[in-house]
Amino acid sequence: MRVLVTGVTGQVGGALLTALDGKADVVPAPRAVLDLAQGQMIASALDRMAPDLIINPAAYTAVDRAEDERDLAYRINGEAPGHIASWAARRNVPLIHLSTDYVYDGAGERAWREDDITGPLGVYGASKLAGEDAIRAAKGPHLIIRTSWVYAAKGTNFLRTIARLAAERPELRIVADQVGAPTSAQVIADSIATLVAKHASDLPRRFAAADGLVHLAAAGETSWHGFATAIVDGLRARGAPLKAQSIVPIRTEDYPTKAKRPANSRLDLTRLQRVFGVTTPHWSQALAAELDVLARELAPQAG
Repeated sequence: MRVLVTGVTGQVGGALLTALDGKADVVPAPRAVLDLAQGQMIASALDRMAPDLIINPAAYTAVDRAEDERDLAYRINGEAPGHIASWAARRNVPLIHLSTDYVYDGAGERAWREDDITGPLGVYGASKLAGEDAIRAAKGPHLIIRTSWVYAAKGTNFLRTIARLAAERPELRIVADQVGAPTSAQVIADSIATLVAKHASDLPRRFAAADGLVHLAAAGETSWHGFATAIVDGLRARGAPLKAQSIVPIRTEDYPTKAKRPANSRLDLTRLQRVFGVTTPHWSQALAAELDVLARELAPQAG
């Protein structure tokens, strides 16, 4: 199976290259090969690569900047998935597309189910929802995967930001009233690789059984404050040189941002297990693996 993976310089795309190694003939599609901002070029690029399966984690993910770059966010997150899905539908090529908890409004405290009503709070979430709608409209075999709070030991993300700030400052002030499941890129990639390997012969049927939509996140839940505390404690236990002595919980209104964030990012994982037989590790277990990698990177600085 020739599996095309977009966004391979990103967190999930890069992890997918590793997770799929040995399981499929992986065709990397970096921006130079498949630029999602250039919608008119997508079909010809896909013609050249001729995949049997497309996995699309590539996205415009600058949540605050999207409020000022609405057109670009919609071009990449909303229109490009539609171009990909249309190409795939005409050839009956299955498509796996990564989406986000930001399609919900974050109300309540119950974990979101796939059939809950969406209500994005900002441009980023709205553009991702537009991409989902465009994929469904193409009517090809597809699976939209909504995930949350993505991070990795590499790249630009909350884990690395907290590690940097904890090395520079004695006190961190972190939002404590937004709750979700920190989900490592490796958990997402491993889950997708397992799903593909387990159901390679009948992906379209499985996708249809899931109504083309599934939630995929680490198990458990915490706040950003809880996540930050676990990061600092974990790095310190691994010998990283940190200045942070206190991590102060604050409210969302104490840390204003241009784009509003959902307070409740919990995702119900029942369908993932029922339809695909995939279970994910607890967020703290997945974090430990990423901290091992990050601590090795920081170790030379300690000497």
